[in-house]
Amino acid sequence: MKKAIILFVCCQLFLSCEQISKSIDETLKSNDTLVTNKNVNPVSPPVVNTQMDVEKIIKTALETHSVTYTEQHTEGKNIDFLTDINALENAEEALRKLPQYAGKEIFIYSTLYFYNDGLINVMLQHPTNPKYVDIYTYQNGKWSEPKPLQLSVRDDVGKRLVSLNKIKFVNVAKVTTIYNKKAAEVEGAKTLTNAYVSIWDNKMRWYPTNINGSRERYSIQFNDDGTLKSFHQD
Repeated sequence: MKKAIILFVCCQLFLSCEQISKSIDETLKSNDTLVTNKNVNPVSPPVVNTQMDVEKIIKTALETHSVTYTEQHTEGKNIDFLTDINALENAEEALRKLPQYAGKEIFIYSTLYFYNDGLINVMLQHPTNPKYVDIYTYQNGKWSEPKPLQLSVRDDVGKRLVSLNKIKFVNVAKVTTIYNKKAAEVEGAKTLTNAYVSIWDNKMRWYPTNINGSRERYSIQFNDDGTLKSFHQD
């Protein structure tokens, strides 16, 4: 009976967002790399045995959904951008100074990506029409012109917003430093070349949330300020 209740709740959550429900039927890579495969064949729905299974399924669905609007990025030259505090602060300051947001609060929509080659991808709520979202790219020390994001009637923009005031770019340096330190203790694990924030129900979450070694796999979570929240072996 408990299993049936958990499965029912899980299904109701997925059905509330068609895109997330669809993402359950897609296969993700076992690591947290930011790759979207549009040619993945559907697989059988997962068997829900425990509450932990439910949480993993939800996490997988949200993570898949969060990369839907982001173009695949090929890493360029590594300049250690993820741990460069000054560069991260400069990027945030430049974003705040965009003329279209002068005197207005900036809200990040859905995702905020950082790459070690100095690239940042972000989606922002339109400065004058709250129903719209624009895509911005930061590269070579400058922000691009806005590119409109095509949304559907099922996209609830309001639930996937977090104020820039609550997301400090410099915190990605904390996330990267902690992640890399933990990864160094796991045989076969790789250091970060990218990190990102996913937003759901107006709450942010840092990714990646897994450290994959050749023999072991660990779950890692961070607080909003980039400090370590939890770390344990799966």
